[in-house]
Amino acid sequence: MDQQMTRKAYTEDLLKIQKKIVDMGTTASAAARDSIKALLNFDKDLAAQVMNNDDIIDKLLIDIEDSCILLIAKQQPIAHDLRIIATSFKISTDLERIGDHAFDIARITSNLKKPFNFNKSYIKELSDCAVTMINMSIQAYKDGDVSLAEQVCHEDDNADSLFAKTLTEISNYTSVESLPELVFISRYLERIGDHATNIAEWVIYLETAERIRKTKKIK
Repeated sequence: MDQQMTRKAYTEDLLKIQKKIVDMGTTASAAARDSIKALLNFDKDLAAQVMNNDDIIDKLLIDIEDSCILLIAKQQPIAHDLRIIATSFKISTDLERIGDHAFDIARITSNLKKPFNFNKSYIKELSDCAVTMINMSIQAYKDGDVSLAEQVCHEDDNADSLFAKTLTEISNYTSVESLPELVFISRYLERIGDHATNIAEWVIYLETAERIRKTKKIK
C-alpha cells in the first residue's frame, strides 16, 4: 500500500511539473504578444506590464527546475518519466528565453520618445507567426501531439522568410535613427520562433525518444 501511495504521489508530481510548463508557456506567449502590441500601439503602460511580468516567468523556471531536481533525487526516474523531467529542463529554458526577448522588445518601447514611423504590417505578421508557433508547440506538449510539433518545425521556414522580408522592408523605408531598434526587434521575434521550434523538437523527443534537429539555413 505504501508503495502504491508513493507511486501515486510521484505521478502527481510529474503532472504538476507538466502543468507548470503549460502555465509558463501561456505566460510567455502572452508576453510575446503583448510586447508587440505595446510597440505597435505605443502603449508604454502595457510595455511596463510585460517587463514586470517577466518575474513570473523567471519564478516558474526556478520552480520547475527545483521540482525536477527533487524528483531525480527522490525517485531516480527511468525511460519516459526521465524524458519528462529532462525535457522540462529544456523547454522551461526556451520559454524563459522567449520571456527575455519579450522583455527586450517592451524595454525598447518604454524608452521611445515617439512612435516608430514605419510599415507595421511586416513586424505584425512576423509577430503573429512567432506567437502562433509558441501556442502550437505548447499545445503539442500538452497533448503529446507529435504531428503538431512537426508542423511547428516546418513553420520555422515561414518565420525565417518573414524575418528576411521584414529586414528588407525596414531597411528600405525606415529612418536611420529608428533602424537599429527595429532590426533588434525583428531579430528577437525570429529568435522567439527558434525557441518555439526547440520546444517542438523536445516534444518529439519526449513522445518518441528520437532526437530531431532542424537544420537552419545560413543567413
